[in-house]
Amino acid sequence: MRKTDRLFQIIQILRRSNRPVTSTDLAGELEVSKRTVYRDISHLIAQRVPIEGEAGFGYVLDPRYDMPPLMLTPEEIESVVLGVQMVSRLNDETMRNAARDVIAKITSVIPHDLLPYITQPAVGMRLDEVSHATTSDTRLLRLAIREKRKLDIDYCATDGTVTNRIVWPVILGYADTHSLLIAWCQLRRSFRHFRTDRILNADLLDEHIGLPRNKLMQEFREWRGVEMQKFAQSQ
Repeated sequence: MRKTDRLFQIIQILRRSNRPVTSTDLAGELEVSKRTVYRDISHLIAQRVPIEGEAGFGYVLDPRYDMPPLMLTPEEIESVVLGVQMVSRLNDETMRNAARDVIAKITSVIPHDLLPYITQPAVGMRLDEVSHATTSDTRLLRLAIREKRKLDIDYCATDGTVTNRIVWPVILGYADTHSLLIAWCQLRRSFRHFRTDRILNADLLDEHIGLPRNKLMQEFREWRGVEMQKFAQSQ
């Protein structure tokens, strides 16, 4: 790894951590010696990168520090390419278009020597044809999740029964052929999975969910853990 790439990666490691990162951890991830880490940290501090800490305690980066945009490593570029390939298989046209836009934006601004990591990546996956007959428009659902607002939906079950539900959207999940809205259902008083292609109508309500999103997500994970335990015991 070139020194410039290593310095950039140290900043990235510190940025994503919510605790001090030791020189041992840095050396292990970068596959270099701790002495090299010490030299690199000293170089970054000399360049006025706001890193605090010391050997034996760990290092932290001032969260207000901002780097120039799109200083991407080859691994980061290829991870984006792989992610775009995955999104291109979804039945969500809006998300597919957004993924292609991301690649176009990155291609237009990265240095020329990094373009092969987009045009000839070392990663890939089989791109099965997407059935546009099942394409779902999930923009309203994602807006409700971001704004933490309740949804009024008409939902068609597998047997054709249509029910009206007020739901608290948690997250939108994707499978190869369909997407699922995971939400707390006021009718069932529990979490439920709703296939987006079976949501006949959805209205965004003015009423906000009374819980912080991280709390709602935590409760969903606890519910899912209980359900998985029940399933395992039934086998």
